[in-house]
Amino acid sequence: MKRLSLFPVALWMSLLFITTVATANKAPAIHLPTVDGEMDLAQLEGKVVYLDFWASWCDPCRDSFPWMAEMKEKYGSDGLEVVAINLDKERALADKFLDTMKLNFIVAFDASGESAEKYKLRGMPGGYLIGRDGSIQASHLGFNDRDKVKLEAAIRVLLLQR
Repeated sequence: MKRLSLFPVALWMSLLFITTVATANKAPAIHLPTVDGEMDLAQLEGKVVYLDFWASWCDPCRDSFPWMAEMKEKYGSDGLEVVAINLDKERALADKFLDTMKLNFIVAFDASGESAEKYKLRGMPGGYLIGRDGSIQASHLGFNDRDKVKLEAAIRVLLLQR
């Protein structure tokens, strides 16, 4: 297991500028088909989960996939799980998008958009950090290079919590 260290308080406080800290509400249940089976969010309790909503037409979503793969590679052994939920109405659009990506994390499909409604998704990509206890710790809207360091810091802080 990699040794994780605490970040300075100033960096942690800067996270509040890109994330909306929730009132530690339990993450809504999700059970969806995946690329190779099914996923149930409840089965990931005990891990830190970066839950991402995306669509094939979303350019920032395309930019976020390599970063999510990097985070899974870097912190998977420390307890991070990445779940990317596609909201395209047509699965073929998602499959075409995924053919261009290198995946090492869970990709699920929700053409109905029901899971996005449960999370009150405001735009895409929309990310949610879920703590080991299954509660939503933070949310994030959009994705760009400036966000990477802050999101990774938030992930590291949650991984330190046992």
